[in-house]
Amino acid sequence: MVNLDLSYNNLIGDIPEEIGSLVELKNLNLSWNTFSGKIPENIGALAQVESLDLSHNKLSGEIPTRLSTLTSLSHLNLSYNNLTGEVPSGNQLQTLEDPEYIYIGNPGLCGPPLSQKCSQPEPTPATMEHHEDRDGFWICNGSLGSLLHLLVPEEMQS
Repeated sequence: MVNLDLSYNNLIGDIPEEIGSLVELKNLNLSWNTFSGKIPENIGALAQVESLDLSHNKLSGEIPTRLSTLTSLSHLNLSYNNLTGEVPSGNQLQTLEDPEYIYIGNPGLCGPPLSQKCSQPEPTPATMEHHEDRDGFWICNGSLGSLLHLLVPEEMQS
């Protein structure tokens, strides 16, 4: 199969993971349905795809970074969904025409080519643990100092 156009069909639910097995697909149009959930990561397996239209659905989550590996991609439309996070970059995604239009209607997206800057990332659990460990170190040392103060006779403390 080379072309798959299921636009305007009132389809609902998640885009099936099996979509990534259609490796000969050149044109995929799933626009104007009610697809929800995340864009399947394995959509990046569609190495031959030239046109990908997932616009006007209820897709959410981040755009899979594997979309940047689609070197044949010349048309992409992800507009009017509920996508969030940083827009991936690289390869064909840098060469697509009208980049702001591709992502319009997704107010949760940020980063180039959009004018919306991404906020600073939340601290990772490892970073937080590091701070907690350091706080624990001072608490432990403070407690140890107090304990030593109680155990050492007063005449030795002077």
